[in-house]
Amino acid sequence: MSNENLSRDEAAERARLLNVESYHVTLDLRAAEDPGSATFETTSVIDFSAVPGSSTFADFVGERVSTVVLNGRLLEESDVYDGARIRLDGLEDRNRLEVTAHARYSRSGEGLHRFVDPADGLTYLYTQCEPADARRYFANFEQPDLKASIAFTILAPAQWVVTANGPAVTQAKLHAEGEDPAVGRWDFAPTPPISTYVAAVVAGPYHRAQDVWVGSADDGAPLTVPLAAYCRASLAEHFDAERIFGLTKRGLDFYHSVFSPAYPWGKYEQAFVPEYNLGAMENPGIVTFTEQYVFASRAADSQYEGRANTLLHEMAHMWFGDLVTMRWWDDLWLKESFAEFMGTLAVERATDWDTSWVNFANRRKAWAYVQDQLPTTHPIVADVPDLEAAEQNFDGITYAKGASVLKQLVAYVGEEAFFVAAREYFGKHAYGNTTLTDLLDALGRASGKPMEAWAAAWLQTAGLPLLAPEVEYDGARLARVAVRQTAVDPATGTSVPRPHRLRVGLYSRNSDGKIVRTHSVDVEVAAGQAGELTEVPDLSGLTFPDLILVNDEDLTYAKVRLDPESEQTVRNSLGDIADPLARALCWTALWHEVRDGESPARHYVRSVARFGPSESTIGVLLTVLDNARTAIERYASLAEREALRGEYLAAVGEHLKRAAPGSDEQLAWARALARGSRYGGGELELVRSLLEDDGGIPGIAADADLRWSLWQAMAAQGAADESDLEAELARDATARGRVGYCLALAARPTPEAKAEAWRAVVERDDLSNELLKATIEGFGLGPKELRRRYLDAYFSSLEEVWAEKSNELASRIVTGFFPDSDLGPDGSPGDDGVLKLADSWLAQHVDAPQALRRILVEQRDHLRRALVAQSRSQRT
Repeated sequence: MSNENLSRDEAAERARLLNVESYHVTLDLRAAEDPGSATFETTSVIDFSAVPGSSTFADFVGERVSTVVLNGRLLEESDVYDGARIRLDGLEDRNRLEVTAHARYSRSGEGLHRFVDPADGLTYLYTQCEPADARRYFANFEQPDLKASIAFTILAPAQWVVTANGPAVTQAKLHAEGEDPAVGRWDFAPTPPISTYVAAVVAGPYHRAQDVWVGSADDGAPLTVPLAAYCRASLAEHFDAERIFGLTKRGLDFYHSVFSPAYPWGKYEQAFVPEYNLGAMENPGIVTFTEQYVFASRAADSQYEGRANTLLHEMAHMWFGDLVTMRWWDDLWLKESFAEFMGTLAVERATDWDTSWVNFANRRKAWAYVQDQLPTTHPIVADVPDLEAAEQNFDGITYAKGASVLKQLVAYVGEEAFFVAAREYFGKHAYGNTTLTDLLDALGRASGKPMEAWAAAWLQTAGLPLLAPEVEYDGARLARVAVRQTAVDPATGTSVPRPHRLRVGLYSRNSDGKIVRTHSVDVEVAAGQAGELTEVPDLSGLTFPDLILVNDEDLTYAKVRLDPESEQTVRNSLGDIADPLARALCWTALWHEVRDGESPARHYVRSVARFGPSESTIGVLLTVLDNARTAIERYASLAEREALRGEYLAAVGEHLKRAAPGSDEQLAWARALARGSRYGGGELELVRSLLEDDGGIPGIAADADLRWSLWQAMAAQGAADESDLEAELARDATARGRVGYCLALAARPTPEAKAEAWRAVVERDDLSNELLKATIEGFGLGPKELRRRYLDAYFSSLEEVWAEKSNELASRIVTGFFPDSDLGPDGSPGDDGVLKLADSWLAQHVDAPQALRRILVEQRDHLRRALVAQSRSQRT
């Protein structure tokens, strides 16, 4: 095991030996603007107590360690440092460790990331540490349960804006006025105890906006929280800071109405940073977000809602995660599931959007449904033996499934009891670390209900339950309705039925022609053998409905099937279903049928073409348009794909022309046309016309993001060459323009373009994380024949890529370059050559890193599912 891969057992032993009190970290970033300066000096002064006479280690992954001083003793660096760990022997009761080292600027988004803005040449820095990348920019004890106070001192160009977790206490210019270059020094106050993975620094010539929130502390006294928001200078004209501050204030109002103690971190700052690997990160005092949330091009309302959800998700972490933190990554759900649930609830309660749970059901839960059907699925409370496993568990199970289960938990214990338990949990464990038991104890006391059985069924088992109605009729009335549960753990093959508190809804057409809910009943589906079939006697004798919807209002976490009559209604009249959430659940049921090989892909694609224009929830429309493209390119049979693509994109083009000018719907159809035309489809002239004169369509206004998507379609179809793309890059010489250019360049359907993309990603190291991602995506476009020559190279390069690239970059390469395949007219999924190559590699590399094997197993299963779906489309 690499020394970078800390194990759970090692962490537990180190926590037994140590109590870390404080860090003082000094970063010398004075040369950050020099592109030839690849490293920076970092100094950590760590005060901690220990079991006298014991031995342990500190963590640092960087260029080199210069000096190590333990309790005044200078240690020989070559004796104690192995490139990842600093060995510490002969510890005393009270200890001071001083480490001076040189860390590397990151281009992968891990540690201290450096970005040079192509728009103006300015340099920006920010940190990203989860789960264990603080050790890439300062020496520390890198595990979540060794919390400590952290204070930063930063040396940087004097004209920069610099911030960190704590408030700034001093700022001084070290060089005299006019001296070049001028250097500044910023000293930040120590934080309350926090985990190292949320230690954060943001530095550079950022644009800054400021505001303040005023509320009440726990004793009723006024509480003032300074607010700030940051973005790159070249994005300042697009930065809607007032809107962000408005959401922030609403969020703080809401969380103070349900949580205590009051906001504990002093200031609340939010930085929108470039080339970010995540949506956001909950660093206390300075939350970081992807700058994709600064909308330089036109954004649909659902994108603004999505940003609000992320903002409120991160704010929930100030309590769930930062104030009270899981002891080890097994209980990652203790922060992420709760923040996911609370972010969605806060959008519903604290903003003007009323579709938060609709979009959660349609998009976020879809992520969980995919993850939970993989052979690598895991319980929400996972078995995480080491850091590599932890990095792979930031997935749909931990986030969206966990939030779905919490939604049901709140229904089980009651919302009031849930918040009473949360307040007790925060009060008892503030600035500490917890496990599952700590939270269950608080919930049990607040609700008076037993929690062990619920936790065992939902948190400690894996797999996606399937709920299907069984319906019998007596003429025009229902004779019998029952719900059958099938729940199999994909990893073990065992049956794990779970308790559900759900609602069954009946829908019928009214006099206005809309399909509306006429009846609904609450149903308790018990766990165990008795839970496999649950009768619903309250529906017997009611008038035969047009639609029976199991899990009406999306109260539980399950895949739902439609009975034959209801499916017929949905396929003929989906657009007439009045309730947005019910409609979203029907879209999801149809999508499950395609992915499971139960229904040919063309049925779903034609439903999107037919009913997409009547979908009023823009987030749902964007999702089903993405699904339709996937259905064509992955799940439709090869024989029908070209014709189906042409049919669908022709419909998309017509809907684009008929959509209300300037509407979100018009934007959604334009994006669907551009992204779908990457593969062909016969609408290239319309694509070209949108680039030349907005297609003559009122209201369309192809901005930078849409233009790059259109150029990528042109490039992938061989209708744009390098000079065309360079001209567009000259027109849009921004960071996002560079990403669009890289993708389009790699998308060109020539052997030379694919070879250059392969070399840039696999053989070189000059691409940042964002440009590497774009190049991988572009490589995957165009005829598959151009990529088949890389089959052997892909599998033979896996171990080297994993060993030589950072975890973030290696994961992107292994995932993004996994070979695609199609089922031949006489083939069967089991005969596929790529599947056989993957199986062979896995069989021959049983000792490969488990995180690498997990990615291979998952990508293999995605391909297997696609081939099964193609087989279904081929047969019917």
